[in-house]
This record gives sequence, C-alpha cells and structure tokens, in this order.
Amino acid sequence: MKQMKKAIVVLVPYPAQGHVSPMQKLAWGFVGHGFEAVIVVPQFLERQIRVEVSGEWKKDEVKWVGLADGVEAQEEEGRSPDFFGIESAMEKSMPSQLEGLLSKLGEEGHVACLVVDLLASWALQVADSCAIPSAAFWPAMFASYLFIQAIPHMLSRRLISHSGLPQHEGKFCLEPELPVISTEDLPWLVGNDAAKKARFKFWKRTLERSKSLKWLLVNSFPDESKLEHPTKVANKFSSHSQGCPRVLPIGPICMHRVTKCVSFWEEDLSCLRWLAKQKANSVVYISFGSWVSPVGEAKLKSLALALEASERPFLWVLRSTWREGLPHGFLERVVKKDRGRIVSWAPQNQILQHSSVACYITHCGWNSILEALQFQKKLLCYPVAGDQFVNCAYVVQVWKVGLRLNELEAKDVEEGLVRVIEDKEMDTRLRKLHERIMGVKGGNNTTGAFMLKMFVEDLKKGRKSSSRP
Repeated sequence: MKQMKKAIVVLVPYPAQGHVSPMQKLAWGFVGHGFEAVIVVPQFLERQIRVEVSGEWKKDEVKWVGLADGVEAQEEEGRSPDFFGIESAMEKSMPSQLEGLLSKLGEEGHVACLVVDLLASWALQVADSCAIPSAAFWPAMFASYLFIQAIPHMLSRRLISHSGLPQHEGKFCLEPELPVISTEDLPWLVGNDAAKKARFKFWKRTLERSKSLKWLLVNSFPDESKLEHPTKVANKFSSHSQGCPRVLPIGPICMHRVTKCVSFWEEDLSCLRWLAKQKANSVVYISFGSWVSPVGEAKLKSLALALEASERPFLWVLRSTWREGLPHGFLERVVKKDRGRIVSWAPQNQILQHSSVACYITHCGWNSILEALQFQKKLLCYPVAGDQFVNCAYVVQVWKVGLRLNELEAKDVEEGLVRVIEDKEMDTRLRKLHERIMGVKGGNNTTGAFMLKMFVEDLKKGRKSSSRP
C-alpha cells in the first residue's frame, strides 16, 4: 500500500509582532493535529527573529522560511519601511518566491492548505495559481472584520465616501448586538487623509481577493459579541453572489500551547524581579504595544506626569526612542523613589499573570486584550488607531471589564484607576467572562479547539477525495 505524503500547512502572516505571534500559536495548533507547519515571513523579519527561534523549538516542530522581500532596497536608500513600504515590497517580490517554495514543499510532502493573514492577501492569489486550498486568518476579533466586510454596505448607505472617508460625524452600529462606534473610528482611518484613502483602497482590494475563500479562521471566541451565527452575519454584508467564507472562531489562540513566542525585541526580565517586591494588586501596567508613535509627545508627557501624581507603583513599556519626550527629571525621580520601572520591551504574559498587577492601561490591541482576559486584569483603555476603537467598545460597552480614558491628564488617569481598581462588580464580570471564553470549567478552550478541529477535518476530507482515482 502506497504511503501518503506528510501533510503540510503553510502559514503567511503579515510581518508585525501582533500578527506573527498569533499565527505562530496557530501553527502549534496544526502541529498538534499531526501536520507539519511552515511559517513564511519576509527576509528582513527572518533576520530579526532568527536568534530568538534558534534553540527554542525542535526543528521538526514549526519551521520558519524567509523569502526575498525587497525591503532591503528601501533600507539601503535610507528609508525605514512603514505599512505601505512593506506592503509594496511584499506585493512585488514575494509571490514568485512563495510559488517556488510551494513547489519545493510539494515534492517533499502534500501541501494541504495555505493559511493567509488577510493583511497579506497577495498570498491568496499564489494559492489559487498553484491550485492549493487556502484559508484566510483574521488575527483580530470578529467584530472588527465585520467593519471591513461591511464596506460595500456603508458605501451604499453613504456613511462613507468612495475614498473611505466619513460622510458625516456621528455614531452608528452594524447590528443591534454590536456596540456603537463613531464614524471617525473605522479601522482604516489611520494617519492623514492620503494614508486613510490608501488604507481604504488596500482593504477594498483585500475584499476583492477574498471572494472565492472557503474558510475564515478568526482569533475570536464564538460568543464574543453574542452573535450566534457569525457566517450568517458576515454574509449579510457580503457584496458578491457566492457569499462569504465559512467563519470559524478558533480563538482565543493565546491558549494554544503554552511556550515562548518569538519576540522582535529583547525582553527586559529585570522588571519581573521588581514586580516580585511589590504589594499584591498595587501595580499599574502600561503598554501601547509595539506601535506607540501615534500617541504623540504631548500626551506621552501628560501620562508620565499623571503616573507620577498618582503615587502608585507602575511598570511602563516604552521604547527608548520615545523617552526623549518624557518630562525633565522624570526618569531620575522614578528611580530615586523606586516608584516604578520603565523598560523598552517586556515579557507581557508573565507580567499580566503576576499578582502584584492591579490593572492595565492599554491601547486595546486585540492580543493585549486577550492576554488581559486570560489573566483576569481589568483595563483602562486608550485606543489609538485601527481596530483598537472597536476592541475598546467591547471592553467598555459589552463586557464592562474596563473603562475608556478620554484624556491622559492627571485627573482623568487617577479617577480611572480608582474606579477600575475598586470596582468589585467589574471583578465578578471579569471572572465570569474568563470562565466562559477560556473554558476554565469545561476544559481548555473547548469551543475554539473544536472549531479548529472542524477545519482540520475539512482539510483531511478534501485530501482523501482528491487522492481518489
């Protein structure tokens, strides 16, 4: 009897920390189901993370492959690639490279599926040209995907112009179960008008490329928004005749195998020793993720003065390039009084599960919210851009496990800290939410794991039917 070739799943993340981390955890999920997992990243990113990967995992567990990306040419010209620079480089350089890799992997085994981050939709076209099944991956919450999926709907209702800009200021919601958000908070409204229009064009192109998708794997829990039938809801906003992909909420992916994730920057572990010396439920943790620049120098200074005025111990993740905007003498005073720690990058999972941490001031990145829910930390939200406003609306309006900071002045921050830390009803809601989505009572994230298993079974059925004579 002829032995079947090993089954391989190839995963293509968008090259940013908040996208690579959940994709890596998803890769471990596939390994647990007997697949070989190969993560494809641009070479500039592979060079950055190779040291982290070396020696961390068995070589046959999750493989990393770097493809020529064109980013190096931009760096040689003295340009630091931004979202649009990376997108342009990938679109031009990586499709042919990926096609060659898939051909090589096909000689070694059977490529069962290409799982593509929707922000790297160029890879969906490669899957089609190579006749390989493809699934999209949405690393954020399902509700934020709906705002992308609903672009044609919003255009027809004239909520936005054909360039994606709001036609009027105001509040709206797509479904009764979804929270109300401002027309100014739509996910593509980042930067100046030119950048907003370019991002809107990017998402329209992504929707066009997604027309023939069969599956959408979402890093969300099924009842995140009390929407019981996510595919039906997504299909309501679909503009093409064949509908939309089958939506499978396989999250929260933060629960998929507890092991070290790649980090693009070196983590400062000294903060853990400092945390261990603090009283239980006393420390304020602050992090705006890997992208802090839109906060701005003035607001950065206000937040520093607010933290100092609160007289509470704090741990702040702040890249060294942004410390120049801190108030004069702030760092010296913090160190002298041993009132807090400021680090360039930190082991966030270990911090959030620490008993000394009372609450988390966050930009509302989806990975950060999932980690906070996993370790039952209440949130003070200061969304900056993109899907963070939608995420914040869920934290504050739907789940009620945090508050939104409208300003970063001393009075706003202190009042927010007092309300969040002392709110016992919020503690109860957070515990119940944690039990529901993390599967504390019923097992280890049973619903998300079941959804991933359904997808794997679909792949295996497809392989059996395609191998029949």
